[in-house]
Amino acid sequence: MLALGDDPATYDAASVRRIIVEEAERGSRAGIGTVTTTLRGYLRFLATQDACIPHWRLSTLPRYLPMADVERLIASCDPAMPSGVRDKAILLLRARLGLRAGDILGMRLDDIAWKEGTVRVGGRSRREICLPLPEDAGDALLEYLTHARPNAGYDQVFLRTFAPWRSLSNISSLVRWRFERAGITDAPSHGAHLLRHSAATGMLRAGATLDAVGAILRHKSADTRMQYARVDLLMLRPIAQAWLGDLTC
Repeated sequence: MLALGDDPATYDAASVRRIIVEEAERGSRAGIGTVTTTLRGYLRFLATQDACIPHWRLSTLPRYLPMADVERLIASCDPAMPSGVRDKAILLLRARLGLRAGDILGMRLDDIAWKEGTVRVGGRSRREICLPLPEDAGDALLEYLTHARPNAGYDQVFLRTFAPWRSLSNISSLVRWRFERAGITDAPSHGAHLLRHSAATGMLRAGATLDAVGAILRHKSADTRMQYARVDLLMLRPIAQAWLGDLTC
């Protein structure tokens, strides 16, 4: 496999894909099959020799914040500032319900059913679903709508705090700034999606089932929710089997 180079540590998906595409452009269908079979066997051999690291689908643990850091992030929002009131509501919706950035940006005033205590979201599939509105998130949302939201002619829930009034456009930047404000420097990432993973992890540790987590986060695939079954290492340790390499025949 000279086309991959001499150092297996530098191999990645892009280089493997490049070789297959190049072979497809100049070779026959039978030749492509030979190349892919040979390449697969070669990479498996390298993996057994610890010469390269395979990255299987869902092989890594979801990155999440400890609940103490989640509460610290929420507490960093200044209740005396309109932006602080708004951001607290956004962070609580993301941390309690795992809402995506698109859910936040697309939320309309009539999506909130106060009497029923629910909020309606669309999600990637465009299928609307009503989720229960947690008390603290509902209180923060009501505080924002009654005291901090600009009285503008828009039906989007979350607006900019300065004119020209219009809906927010970048939730990720807002969350990153809140991480800096809270002084959280050791988070596994500073992306907005981290709070979605944290919400799922918090639900599981509070006793929710995987099916319940999948319903709240609106996972289309069971494989997606199964990744969260591996996050609580303390609960998994008692049922883990011994590594065969440590046993004698």
